[in-house]
Amino acid sequence: MDEVKGTENMHCCSFDECQFRRITTSDGRVEVRASVPKGGFSKLQEPKVKWRRIGDAVFHRDCWDLVVKTCRMRSKKRAPFVMSAAEKTLVKEALKTAEFHDSLDTLANEASRIADLIKNAEHCVAFTGAGISTSAGIGDYRGKSGKWTEEDRGNLNTEILNQGDEPKQKKARTEDVSGTHGNVDNDDDSDNGKHDNGVDDGVPYEELRPTYTHEALCKLVQLGLIKHIISQNGDGLHGLSGIPSTNLSELHGNVFIEKCEKCGTRYERPFYVLDDHASLYYEELNDLGATTVKKPRHAKRCDLCGLCHRTSRKCKRKGCKGHLIDSIINFRDNLEEDIFHTAQEHAAKCDLMLCLGTTMTVSPANELVEMGKQPLRIVVCNRQKTDVDKLCVSQDKKGIQLGSRVFGDCDSLLSQLMQHLMNHDDLRKWEMEQTVRMKAYDKKRTKS
Repeated sequence: MDEVKGTENMHCCSFDECQFRRITTSDGRVEVRASVPKGGFSKLQEPKVKWRRIGDAVFHRDCWDLVVKTCRMRSKKRAPFVMSAAEKTLVKEALKTAEFHDSLDTLANEASRIADLIKNAEHCVAFTGAGISTSAGIGDYRGKSGKWTEEDRGNLNTEILNQGDEPKQKKARTEDVSGTHGNVDNDDDSDNGKHDNGVDDGVPYEELRPTYTHEALCKLVQLGLIKHIISQNGDGLHGLSGIPSTNLSELHGNVFIEKCEKCGTRYERPFYVLDDHASLYYEELNDLGATTVKKPRHAKRCDLCGLCHRTSRKCKRKGCKGHLIDSIINFRDNLEEDIFHTAQEHAAKCDLMLCLGTTMTVSPANELVEMGKQPLRIVVCNRQKTDVDKLCVSQDKKGIQLGSRVFGDCDSLLSQLMQHLMNHDDLRKWEMEQTVRMKAYDKKRTKS
């Protein structure tokens, strides 16, 4: 797949029978990634998709729909073209990784619609996931290169790709869907803070800076157009962008915030507070029954998640000296009641919910999305499809669409959106001040 850098950002469609080939900004597109078969894609019999070496492919929306439709057909006579059983397997797996991008025209039209919704809303709330932080350097879980997507791909039985196309040789694949181990975990499309193994994945949190979306949301809060931010992210970027704690509910914690397990006093630090070494000690004991990791003196196993929340520091409040613990919500941990309650209050008053960079698959966080006033007005911007997409495009009694569904990057949408919500001179001044803001962010972050 060739890509031309620049404003056109053109791609070549990977469908071998595509009549137009070039995908421009005027076209919607789909990006996927498939498992690489043993011996590479050259082993496929007359492939209909021009897979890249690492398994990537990009399509016009119509071309992708045709490929998917064909791979699902049982009758070869009815199929518009012949596809080998091996390639059908690849397409079905790639379908789980599909990321959709609207054309620039669609993006511009929807940005105008969303701006009007925001201007007319009395209590607009933003519900954010890891998709708003990917451009800052944090990976997601369910993108085409996401953490769990890669794990699923590694577990795929690809033997069929080297065994010909006889149906009797096709083996069923059992998918591991045990990603959630309790009522609460990090979002299905998020990759923030600690995960199921309690260990940071090497993300340099102190070096991360707010994206255009983070900054735009902060500006809209300052302008009074957004009343509250409900975040599933633990990266601390909303707070760093300048959003006051009174306008922010971080449901899954913050890697820069620790609290006293005795008196509850909270401390916001300029450094990553988690003790991953202590969690690794308990993780290896849980998984292997033994460990070579030396147990830190302050370490204590959490009864819920089985890891360690203690950070090695103690409370400075006079007469307390309780152990400080991180605020991150791991698998099986409970949400902090006061934070979730505040989020519920704003969700209940909400007459416009902006869902940005999230697939909304994790309970109880996702329950907040549909808690607002009727008729529900929901806007979703995400690369993957979600269960609330139909609500976004539902209509009122007059046949007017209630919300909006945008496929693509949040930064692209917010860039268009701000042009409708700020006058030209103010917007230009604000965007030019980004360098100054970045220097201010640098001063607020230091390594421990």
